[in-house]
Amino acid sequence: MLEYRVNAVRQDSHGSLATCKQAEVALDTDVNGRLDAFNPAELFLASIAACMIKGIERVTPMLNFELRGVEVRLHSVRQDAPPMMIAVDYELIIDTHEDDQRLELLHKNVRKYGTISNTVAAALPLTGTIRRIG
Repeated sequence: MLEYRVNAVRQDSHGSLATCKQAEVALDTDVNGRLDAFNPAELFLASIAACMIKGIERVTPMLNFELRGVEVRLHSVRQDAPPMMIAVDYELIIDTHEDDQRLELLHKNVRKYGTISNTVAAALPLTGTIRRIG
């Protein structure tokens, strides 16, 4: 079993700082919002994106899949009462010359082996597409 640890400390009424290993992330914990930091909902989406990109990095050597770049676009829907995310959709954009079948194989592997994406998909609808550019 793997374990993870993150520490977050309130800096002032406008923000907090999360630390892990040698990394820091500014957190938007201001009730009025901040433009220079991720709020909790944006961090949630960023963690899904990071999971998918890391999954792509993990499986491309095994699949001998050639790519030049990856972009993940995410969108979520939040209900107000009670406040919670009710759906997330995404678009994986891969800069590659691989064919449609190989692109779908990559997508299948990303969805099957993603720790964060699997956790999210167990809690709410997580739907998305993959497409090629290049």
